[in-house]
Amino acid sequence: MPRAGLTPERVAEAAADLADSVGLENVTISALARSFGVADASLYSHVKNLRDLRIRVAFRAASDFADRLTAAVAGRAGRDALIAFANAYRAFALEHPGRYAATNIEIDPEVAARSTGGARIIEATTAVFRAYGLGDPDLTDAIRLVRSTFHGYASLEAIGAFRDPRDVQASWERGVNALATLLENWPSDASD
Repeated sequence: MPRAGLTPERVAEAAADLADSVGLENVTISALARSFGVADASLYSHVKNLRDLRIRVAFRAASDFADRLTAAVAGRAGRDALIAFANAYRAFALEHPGRYAATNIEIDPEVAARSTGGARIIEATTAVFRAYGLGDPDLTDAIRLVRSTFHGYASLEAIGAFRDPRDVQASWERGVNALATLLENWPSDASD
């Protein structure tokens, strides 16, 4: 019988909190059980194994991330939407490093289809890029460039890699504005 108070949702939330504090790679069934003051076996009533636990964290994280991004871009378009999206993206990655890491784990597409968070992130991203009038393959290329830039910047900032005296926020703002300018002037593919 499951221990009183433990539910799959509560276990996933606690695992997400633990991931934010110690890193996703350090979240284990044993560490999570200790945080609840229960034996490891008590958690297996709520999750199948460590992979299942991490997928549940990824689903929760994707939903949280989607909420943040969707709220940021609501009612905005073009450069304004890109800046709001960028700031929400960076803030989430820095405030919730474990959850953010979970949004990047590889999940089988059939399993991923059980969560709406990932689809909502894609919808928010697509809404930002709609104003730039890009069709595929340009849209895919632009999204990959922007996502890579945001991910790289936030990841480097999180580990303290920016040691130059230049203000990190000023560099961020200038970089996001440069990306907006690039998107507004996206080059045509000469091979088309």
